[in-house]
Amino acid sequence: MPQGPRGGNELSGSVDGPVVQAQEIHGGITFHVVDSGVRDDQPPRPDQVPPLTVRCVNHTEELSFLDAGLADATRGSSDVGFHVVSGMPGVGKTTLVCRWADTVRDRFPDGQLFVDYAALRRRTGGAVSAAVTGCLKSLGVRDAFLPTSLEDLTALFRTRSAGRRILVVLDDVDQPGQVLPLVPKGPGSVLVVTSSTRLGELSLDGARPLYLEPLDMESGLRLLAQRCGEEAVEAERDAAERLVAFCAGLPKALHLVAARFLTSRRLTMGRLADELADESRRLRGLALRGEHSVAAALEVVYRALPPDAARLYLSLGWIPGRTFDAGTAAVAAHLDTAPAEALLDLLEEASLVDVTEDGRFRLHDLVRLHARERATEAAERDPGVGRRAVVERVTAHYLVLTAFADRSVREDRLRVGDLDNRLRDAPDPFAVDGGPDPLAWLEAECANILAVLRDAARLGLHMPVWQLAEGFTVLFLHRRYLEEWTESLELGATAAAEAVVPAAEGRLRSLLSRPLMDLGQYERARAELEKAVACAEVSGHTALQASVQEFSGRYWDRFDPARAMEAYRRSVELNIEAGEWRGVAIATYFLGCAQDAAGHHEQALDTLRRARQDLLARDDERMAARALVAIGAAHDHRGDPDTALRVLGEAAEALRERRAGHYEAQALVLLADITERTGGASETVRGYLRRAYEIHTAGGSLEAVELRERLDQLGGTG
Repeated sequence: MPQGPRGGNELSGSVDGPVVQAQEIHGGITFHVVDSGVRDDQPPRPDQVPPLTVRCVNHTEELSFLDAGLADATRGSSDVGFHVVSGMPGVGKTTLVCRWADTVRDRFPDGQLFVDYAALRRRTGGAVSAAVTGCLKSLGVRDAFLPTSLEDLTALFRTRSAGRRILVVLDDVDQPGQVLPLVPKGPGSVLVVTSSTRLGELSLDGARPLYLEPLDMESGLRLLAQRCGEEAVEAERDAAERLVAFCAGLPKALHLVAARFLTSRRLTMGRLADELADESRRLRGLALRGEHSVAAALEVVYRALPPDAARLYLSLGWIPGRTFDAGTAAVAAHLDTAPAEALLDLLEEASLVDVTEDGRFRLHDLVRLHARERATEAAERDPGVGRRAVVERVTAHYLVLTAFADRSVREDRLRVGDLDNRLRDAPDPFAVDGGPDPLAWLEAECANILAVLRDAARLGLHMPVWQLAEGFTVLFLHRRYLEEWTESLELGATAAAEAVVPAAEGRLRSLLSRPLMDLGQYERARAELEKAVACAEVSGHTALQASVQEFSGRYWDRFDPARAMEAYRRSVELNIEAGEWRGVAIATYFLGCAQDAAGHHEQALDTLRRARQDLLARDDERMAARALVAIGAAHDHRGDPDTALRVLGEAAEALRERRAGHYEAQALVLLADITERTGGASETVRGYLRRAYEIHTAGGSLEAVELRERLDQLGGTG
């Protein structure tokens, strides 16, 4: 037997890992025995990725993304695949990765390792050393030969993985430092990380990010059908769709719903949907015997937030509306915009906030409910995160911005609300170079402003509600969204009545008559006008009384032209008394329309021309274009269709340029009528009517139905 070198005991290392050199003495012969630390009976190939107990639904693109990364890893001699799958808690990250791992098992001949960092955090506080140690044991390293430092453990893992093609899955990672020590070194190996945090720093180390979105309605129904059975879903299809909507596409929530349905004989999908319809009970309903819940998954992420980010998260829960910008978030949490933006980045990184395509932010529905529950608890210690405090701040924010937008569109419009003190020291974003178009901003924020009005009204914030509703109406004077206009004015009028401000109530009720008339609700419109007249008289506000008379005339235009003309003349008198010269011009315009309707065409033309000149003198080109429509109609009524067509064409173009679609549609219908009556081209008639139909359809007007029928008769709906 060969004799090795003499000497004392010595601990050393080699490229194969730690070794122990020891002296063995047999029959007086001394020689060295080298122990590599690897068990003589090599362990079986590790196969640790958990088995799939539920199916993975509608993640074809995501699975293909992971497949592509595997192909990249095996293409080069030294490439290692590296993916980070992120998304909000409960969105199905682990299920996706387990499904993929199952389909590619044969691509990793040396096995699959799995580290559950959530379990490690519960047992050891999430020590990275424990994760690396577990992987080394799975690769055959015995306890006695495991290094004690993370640096040495990492080096040994690289050594033990260097000759192997393995898949390493790190589940529920919450820090980048938990990942890099476990990047395998063997060519063709792949590391896949799942995390509720985006872990953007890992992209510097070559990680390919994959963000997992919630399921759509069709996929959510398929998941319910897989768990509960196709027959159960089809038997209560409407209830099943409601359940998917309440779970907002979150697979974990849908699995919990399915588990509750399957484990209770008395619980139908309808009853379960009715229970979850109550937002205050929804998160409690998405739990199973308290052991598994959506709230628990969210709580883990929330508890890991820094204090400032946690406070912002709580405030965001009470912002009305579906989306918000950084400025609104800052107001909600009573922060400056810059620190709010930095904290929003942290919340996005933690998958508690999503960024929309247009750069705004939103909370997943169940995340919002979780934030509200925690905010309600925290409000006892910090009233600033309570619902009323947040909604008050956000309402004031939107009130100021809407008031600036309103004034930017038309400075000299009648307003009852006095907001000078609010606006005096506030920056006007619409007045700066490159600022947003005020109507475009109002249109984009329409749903959010309505949500603010609803929440503020529920909380009894009467003054800002009616003030916001009054300023908001400028949008609907230019964009005829009738349902939204009606709701906002109803909320505003009710708030003005509760605040006992007769002038505001009169103003808002008179405005409310307009969308009601366009919706064909004439009796309601008349009732609102009668209340408006009474409120205006009580208020003693002369300009308001003139405006209410104008709106009354517009009601009587439809039923009694003589009474309409009387109302308009009274409006002109009151406007002159109040010194409201734009009001004089507008009332004069409506008086001319009434005169034309009554058959006084020459008189109407004189009145309308005078009104148009007054409106142009006040730079009100939109109202001047409306006067031009009326002038064209009067020319037609007096038997001059050629002049009418020319004037109406000019008016329609002017209104299109000012995006006054409702009034453009009026001109187009008149053009179609005259063209058809005078034997013009059928295609020209259809073109006018199609454009008018599109405008009325977008605005929700009943006139769209009549236009559709007329186009059908002409064969031209397109």
